[in-house]
Amino acid sequence: MKDQLQTVSTNKAPAAIGPYSQAMKLGGLLFTSGQIPLTAEGVLVEGGVEEQTHQVFRNLEAVLAEAGATFSDVAKATVFIKDMNQFAAINAIYASYFGDHKPARSTVEVARLPKDVLVEIELIASIRVE
Repeated sequence: MKDQLQTVSTNKAPAAIGPYSQAMKLGGLLFTSGQIPLTAEGVLVEGGVEEQTHQVFRNLEAVLAEAGATFSDVAKATVFIKDMNQFAAINAIYASYFGDHKPARSTVEVARLPKDVLVEIELIASIRVE
């Protein structure tokens, strides 16, 4: 199985800031690392949860595109939020990126996220096997 693993990396999303990769391909699946609201240059976006959530989705879109996928290929999303009271705002933005496509999802309130951001999202998507 290890020989089937392929690293996915793009300069259109922030580089990994630790011992991990932006995403991994395994067979017909793509597993993204959690994306936080950093720009591709590694700068934390200004603003509140709405601005941060949009940046997270821009990052996820770039990683998906590098693997030949889009949001319509996503099977599962995991959303980590700092404050469940911000769920409605995050959910509205989430829905705008997925449209009619409704992947499985878990949403978890956490005590703290990297760089003290307000939201982090990871995805599992179906990809074409080459």
